[in-house]
Amino acid sequence: MSDRPPAKAVLRVLSYNVHRWGDDRTALARVVKACAPDVMLVQEAPTWFGTRRKRRAMAATFDLRYVAASARNAIFVADGINLTGIRGRRIWRPFVRRRLNFIATQLPGGAVGGVLVLGTTRVAVVVCHLGLHPRGRVHEVAQVLTLCRSFDAPYLLAGDINEEPDGPVWKRLAEEGLLDLDAGPTFNSATPHKRIDAAQLSPQLTARLRHVPATHEDLAAATDHLPLLVELTAAGKRISSSCG
Repeated sequence: MSDRPPAKAVLRVLSYNVHRWGDDRTALARVVKACAPDVMLVQEAPTWFGTRRKRRAMAATFDLRYVAASARNAIFVADGINLTGIRGRRIWRPFVRRRLNFIATQLPGGAVGGVLVLGTTRVAVVVCHLGLHPRGRVHEVAQVLTLCRSFDAPYLLAGDINEEPDGPVWKRLAEEGLLDLDAGPTFNSATPHKRIDAAQLSPQLTARLRHVPATHEDLAAATDHLPLLVELTAAGKRISSSCG
């Protein structure tokens, strides 16, 4: 007999840009714990010296485990959640001309994902963080979608798109046949007025966005983005697509 816990029929997936864990860490921990995610898809995870140590420490403040990363993206999971087939894609962003004729490049972007079992179905979860350069984002999202397809499973793709919904990245996601879970404005967290974070879903999956049970004060202090809390449901357990 296997000691592995039975697959869940419902998974709570939290996508969140944590601003390098550089704001109010206590408020951030309260927000994440209130969401009680099974899986957390992290953008702008801490980097530089002691990267893995910092990410493990951050995950621990949420009562989660750090299991995967690529560039500034990371995945944390709750106890009992088994993420397999983990793979990432590191994307070097194009050079950008700035003022004073200075040439610079942004930090590398990319995506990372893995496979979970939801009910009896293999489901991939993928997190990405696209760059600030418009032409660069189109290049990046094509590579992110290649990663998503490589799992050979229906998938949830979530992350910081750095572009509003009338842009070419969103058009490319729609062309891929993905369903958009519209959360409304996600940036900035204190006075949300732009929708630049996304949760996109293969049409074979059933999901809805859930209300984030946190105070405005904690959301504003925790980081500069609002989180997206997605509830994925196994086939045969249909739910409404609305927030609630």
